Order: sequence, then C-alpha cells, then structure tokens
Amino acid sequence: MGAVIIDGKKISDEIKAELKAEIDQLKSKGIVPGLAAVLVGSNPASALYVKMKARACQQVGIFSDVIIKDNNFTHARMIDLVDDLNNRDDIDGILVQSPLPGQIDEPAVTFRIDPGKDVDGFHPVNQGLVLAGRPVFEPATPLGILELLDRSGNNPSGKEVVVLGRGLLVGRPLAVMLSVKSNIANATVTVCHTGTKNIAAHTRRADIIVAAMGKARFLTGDMIKPGAVVVDVGTNQIDDPTHPKGKRVVGDVDFDSVKEVAGAITPVPGGVGPMTIAALLKNTVKACRIRRGIS
Repeated sequence: MGAVIIDGKKISDEIKAELKAEIDQLKSKGIVPGLAAVLVGSNPASALYVKMKARACQQVGIFSDVIIKDNNFTHARMIDLVDDLNNRDDIDGILVQSPLPGQIDEPAVTFRIDPGKDVDGFHPVNQGLVLAGRPVFEPATPLGILELLDRSGNNPSGKEVVVLGRGLLVGRPLAVMLSVKSNIANATVTVCHTGTKNIAAHTRRADIIVAAMGKARFLTGDMIKPGAVVVDVGTNQIDDPTHPKGKRVVGDVDFDSVKEVAGAITPVPGGVGPMTIAALLKNTVKACRIRRGIS
C-alpha cells in the first residue's frame, strides 16, 4: 500500500478561502491589504513565482503591485525603491524576489525592508523574534510546512522530526519553529547537513522528515522507517529526454521509492510550493492588521 499524498494545493485553497473571508471583512471597513513584489532581471523561475503570487493575491482580494526592473538596475536604485515601498501606506508587505543580480547586495536590501512589512520573514529582527519564541512574521516556507503538517493530520507535537538542510531560508528557521512549544509544533528536532555522518541513521528513526537540502532525489526509500511522513521542499531541474523541454523538476526525495514505504508524502510540484504562497498571504493580512492596530 502506497503513501497518502498530502495535497498542498488543496490545503492552501482552504487557507485562501479563510483569508478571503477575513479580507472581505477588512474591506467592509475600507481597508485593503497590499503586497508589493519586486522582480529584478529575467530569471524565468523568478518571473513565474512572482506571477503565481500576484494571482493568489487577486484570488483573495489583496492589492498586488508587481514592480519589474531590468538586469542593469543598480543597488542604489534598489535601496531607493525599498525606501519608497516602506513609506507607501497602501503597501503592507514587501517581497523582493530572490536571486538578485550580482551588482545588488541582497542582504543589504533585506535589512533595508521595514521589519513591519517583511512578510517573507527574512529580516534579522523577525528572525531573532522567531528564535526568541515571540514571532511576528515567520518565514513563509517553514510556516507553510507547519500548516501543512497540522492540517493534514500529521501534527508534529511529541514526534521525532529530522530536517535535512540548515539553510537560512528553510532548514534553520524550520528547526527552531518545530521545536517551540505551540499547538502546531512542540517536536523533538534533529538537523542533518553536509557535515552529518550517516544521515540514514537519523532519518530511519524519524516520524517526520523534511527534505530541504537542494539535492535531487537524495532521500530514498531505504532511508526511512515504514509509515514516516515525508515533506519534500526541493525543486531541482534534471535532464529528461522524454520531457518536451528536455528537463523536468524533481524534489529532494526519490518519490517513487519513498512512497512505497512512507505513510504520507508531499509531491513536487503541488506540495510545499502552494503552502509557501498561502503563508505569504497570511503574513500580509497580519501585517495589515498590525499596521492599522486591528486585533
């Protein structure tokens, strides 16, 4: 019997329906949450992500301002743009799509964003508040994963969770968020990375595994215990002569072998990706409420 497929799109649609009802109430008071997305350059994947986020905003009733700049956009002009967005009253959240061209200092841009509009949760102030257990804006992908686990009936409380990857965007903050005492976390967490010896020894004892290493099909069926829940964060392009474009996207999990052992698994695409967008929208509405003093 194969694993249950955790449908991230379905769960994200549930969250978006809840948000739409909340936004409709705000609009009845003359308040419209606003999200600005900045795209610099012509990276096709980045352009697609921004388009998907703008479409999601439209679905729930968030005002979306997509700002597109060419590859020659300078660091100084980028800082000026962020300052302008920080000062705009119609914008509650600011999203700067990564990666940025080499001439732009990405950390400096992140630091420049008003922490109260940092709906991606990347500003050091918001990262520090997550670490302190007093989060305001949690990073969108880790927050989406927690929602995904809870809403799919796989609440991590009291369970052994292994996070594969220690990156600043997913692995590191997720490990902290999973370990805090809350109704959708409260887990015992192990973080594995390139310096970990015998990773399989850790993953085989885990009740839940989150793969966020950026290595195509790294986690295989022989590395997990029967019935484990597997969340795949990876998006890796591999060559595939059978695909019209000669390439296709796979996760960090070897889906075919793992699904035969796991109890539940997220697909790529359609798993974590939609949940990241839902969490971003959720943070935007939260920012709107905080900025306007609405409980």
